[in-house]
Amino acid sequence: MQRYNFFAIYSLFSKKVCNFGAQFTINTTIMLSERDLKQIADKGISEKQIENQLNEFKTGFPFLRLEAAASVEHGIVATTDESREKYEKSWEQYKAAGKKVVKFVPASGAASRMFKDMFAFVDADYDKPTTDFEKKYFDNITKFAFYDELNETCVKNEGKDIPTLIAEGNYKAVAAQMLKAEGLNYGQLPKGMLLFHKYAEGPRTPMEEHLVEAALYAASNGEANIHFTVSHEHMPFFQKKVADKADFYAKKYGVKYDISFSEQKPSTDTIAANPDNTPFRNADGSLLFRPGGHGALIENLNEIDADVIFIKNIDNVVPDRLKGETVTYKQVIAGVLVTLQQKAFEYLRLLDAGTYNHEKLEEIIRFVQHDLCCRKQDIKNLEDADLVIYLREKLNRPMRVCGVVKNVGEPGGGPFLTYNQDGTVSLQILESSQIDKNNAEYMEMFTKGTHFNPVDLVCAVKDYKGEPFNLPDFVDRTTGFISSKSKNGKELKALELPGLWNGAMSNWNTVFVEVPLATFNPVKTVNDLLREQHQ
Repeated sequence: MQRYNFFAIYSLFSKKVCNFGAQFTINTTIMLSERDLKQIADKGISEKQIENQLNEFKTGFPFLRLEAAASVEHGIVATTDESREKYEKSWEQYKAAGKKVVKFVPASGAASRMFKDMFAFVDADYDKPTTDFEKKYFDNITKFAFYDELNETCVKNEGKDIPTLIAEGNYKAVAAQMLKAEGLNYGQLPKGMLLFHKYAEGPRTPMEEHLVEAALYAASNGEANIHFTVSHEHMPFFQKKVADKADFYAKKYGVKYDISFSEQKPSTDTIAANPDNTPFRNADGSLLFRPGGHGALIENLNEIDADVIFIKNIDNVVPDRLKGETVTYKQVIAGVLVTLQQKAFEYLRLLDAGTYNHEKLEEIIRFVQHDLCCRKQDIKNLEDADLVIYLREKLNRPMRVCGVVKNVGEPGGGPFLTYNQDGTVSLQILESSQIDKNNAEYMEMFTKGTHFNPVDLVCAVKDYKGEPFNLPDFVDRTTGFISSKSKNGKELKALELPGLWNGAMSNWNTVFVEVPLATFNPVKTVNDLLREQHQ
């Protein structure tokens, strides 16, 4: 007989019932069994969190109130040759002071979406390339960095090389050897482990390209620190590749690597719900939990011991011949960050020491409003004592500088000036799901926005006393979103936590800097590797 803990009964929805003119509330409840509670506890999740998540399925998340899309005229810094040189110098001086720098690379996703079209071809009722995508793939197959390895795999498993298989019309065998476990297994491997670029010494994976980048702009005192977040099943692939390759790049670039890994914490998983907002259960009756999206990585980021952290996606890499602009602008945005941080620290020391006058407070207000782009409409109504409290709160928090590129139709979050819960307006990166699509004015801002965020961030995560901020304290919990999924043919609702560079960093100081489109070269499909930037 199943036993229930009646302290774990949560209200999912209520309705008002009229009885002789009086109103009272009837709550429809669910009960969590002792087995459920053990499953929840084993993940490190509290019962209160489950209650909150189930309520969020019921209520949804509020759309954000927008003031404007950010632009060069309104919130985005456009650097000049002179200022870039100044910021690069500032960054070099910062590193020379012995500060610890880490490159943080979210790399937990499988590459399966890259090969959606090729999976479809293998399962299609025709045998020869038919769609434009399929034709492009096979017409250019020798250009892929993985061609030689795929060719060897075909010889081993099919007894024939790729040219022979194609001449015989056996295209599907070639695609299957790329995708399936008995071949290269690219359909299931993490994106960071695929061969992306050709070099004389052999092809490189994105993981290796990030090792090179770290040496070029994130090394401090001869040490390059890199942290990859990976999924549990992919950890052995990354560890083996690092063991095989790190020494080669350390010698090539004259650095010592400190490479670490972490997995998304089970405590950041979220409960899945049925369409009626009750918990979704697996066939064995257990609760279904799903990863909470990349926003869960704020916990991983919080455990990094560093003064400055670069964040960049695993697939946004280019060959060495094109790395120059990337390296330059990484140093520029890092220079902007440490320059602003130095000023903020100076003002915080003044406020804490009490060695300021009203004129100095006016100067700090200008810095917060102009340089940090955080405005409060009624700030003039604050008395000096309240003003000091407000300014200290806005200065003493994590800071990030985000590179943004001109919008040319690529997917990515947009930079906006957004109202916060405390009534201030500041810069934020928003996804389309956070914007009310029924608000014509907001949709015009989104569709006509001049820039988007390619996930190109540099972050300062310690306060002016050298103590690390507790990053989860700066998350806006109301900025998650709900998506529709399915499992075993059954519809379900999935809850994603506030995104890592969206709501998870909502209460950080945020600055946008325009960077060239050449610094953004993501690989979303296998044919993207045929672009000139990846050849």
